[in-house]
Amino acid sequence: MDQISKKIKMISEKLKELKNKFYHHEIDGYLVPKNDEYFSEFAKKDKLKTITGFDGSFGLAIILKKKNFLFVDGRYTEQAKIQAGKEFEIFEIPKKLPYQILNSRLNLGFDPTVFTFKNLLYYFRNKVKLTPITKKIINSNNSNDHTLRKFYSLNPKVVGETVDSKIKRLIQILKKDRSDHIFISAPENVAWLLNIRGRDNPFSPIPNCRIIINTKREVSFFSDIKKSSNIFKKKSFLRISFHEENQIENFLCKLKARKIIIDKNSCSVLLENLISSKFKISKNGDPLYFMKSIKNKVEINRTIESHIHDGVAVTKFLYWINKNQKKKISEIDAEKKLEFFRKQNKNYLFPSFSTISATGKNGSIIHYRASNKTCTEIKKNDVYLCDSGGQYTYGTTDVTRTISFKLQPKNIKDAFTRVLKGHIAVATADISKQKTGSNIDMLARKYLKEVKKDFSHGTGHGVGYFLNVHEGPQAISKRNNIRLKEGMILSNEPGFYLQGKYGIRIENLVYIKKERNNLVFKNLTLAPIDIKLINFKLLSSKEKKYLINYHLEVYSKIHKYLSLSEKKWLIKSI
Repeated sequence: MDQISKKIKMISEKLKELKNKFYHHEIDGYLVPKNDEYFSEFAKKDKLKTITGFDGSFGLAIILKKKNFLFVDGRYTEQAKIQAGKEFEIFEIPKKLPYQILNSRLNLGFDPTVFTFKNLLYYFRNKVKLTPITKKIINSNNSNDHTLRKFYSLNPKVVGETVDSKIKRLIQILKKDRSDHIFISAPENVAWLLNIRGRDNPFSPIPNCRIIINTKREVSFFSDIKKSSNIFKKKSFLRISFHEENQIENFLCKLKARKIIIDKNSCSVLLENLISSKFKISKNGDPLYFMKSIKNKVEINRTIESHIHDGVAVTKFLYWINKNQKKKISEIDAEKKLEFFRKQNKNYLFPSFSTISATGKNGSIIHYRASNKTCTEIKKNDVYLCDSGGQYTYGTTDVTRTISFKLQPKNIKDAFTRVLKGHIAVATADISKQKTGSNIDMLARKYLKEVKKDFSHGTGHGVGYFLNVHEGPQAISKRNNIRLKEGMILSNEPGFYLQGKYGIRIENLVYIKKERNNLVFKNLTLAPIDIKLINFKLLSSKEKKYLINYHLEVYSKIHKYLSLSEKKWLIKSI
């Protein structure tokens, strides 16, 4: 039996095992999300992959007695069909939501530690009976890595603000809200507030922890104490007590509070039920999302520095793959080579997400992941897409380049050029006028829509500072109406995908800067855009000028780190 057949058989057995438990729990079905109890995007516990075979970063499975559904967003529809389509019917969110296809008489079980009321309401609109089941009835295929990785503190010099200053700002918000406590349940917000990091996630320096703070500056810290108990010994101003992560329910039961702020995005149904039964919950959510999204000068400058390092690695990779096109190079070979170039820099730590190395038809799978089963040789005739990023000390990067090794037909060049025009429209947007990501998103799609083309993902996501590569609340997408502010970092990544043929995406990270009283995007990413794929007849004079200036900036900032042959290639390529 081959590996694919074994995997299908294993998933079928897991589904059967789960469905056999429905009678005991008196339910008609069960919900399985992607996230773990910390609501991490890249969690080591992955019950969704265990039960479906789908390994994308977002999804919801609904397993019924006779049917199975998998809901994913537009990034993953094709991937989900390939990985889970034999056992699951695939639906794209938000085009179709669970409440629209389910019988209202169904009683669905769910784990109340991995769902919030906010996402249950979004999916089901109170039209289906939902029964919390605290007993774990699915065992995920967890990593065998049991290494104890302790949390660590960051020097204020590398983050630009002390913990004391951040907490003072937070307490001012609490007092204005007339709340006496805040429960910070998102680990990345704890990490930002307390200037700490860890390694509890595969692609983010996140420490799995939660805290409760009151207006007296008393901090109750919940985590694996072996990882955390000695990180604040030198921080005398912090009145901090440490507790095991499983003690939070007992602590909340004994807590004396009147009004508390919680995070509706990461406070589980279990904990929100407990909190609401004892305290008044503020109408306002965790303010740290917005505070964290505004990077200070130190964070911006270090992020700029990280992108110089990253630009050198990506440019060396692009030179290498172009010069070795006659050799047999697989998608995994290319991925490993790019990682090799990043590792040459002492400040590089690890990838910021799983690299997308996709050639030909694999590029049309928006979040494709090359594996031993799917890996393809990169052919000279194909369009090759590589989306990758790194975690540096200190900074987080994310870049996509689409390249070709030969002249492509007009339809492909036209599609690439329209994606590029959308990319440039975002990069040169008047943020003071456009104000929100939803308005800018329309600019990115304009030139594709002229020829009835589009892409099914957002144009851009927020990015953290040595934290998550995907960070809110800001984004460039159809439904994001968060006001864009100076200091925010976002991605600019329009694309186009022809199913079964090819994928195109051009991605730079940008930050927002005020110039002459206007807010503008400034490029962070420094890597050449493949001019062989451009139909210059479709570019305006302003767009051509932008492209020239961008490539001059790339060369000026990274050329001294390149070999003579790499410099010559870069000059010819721009």
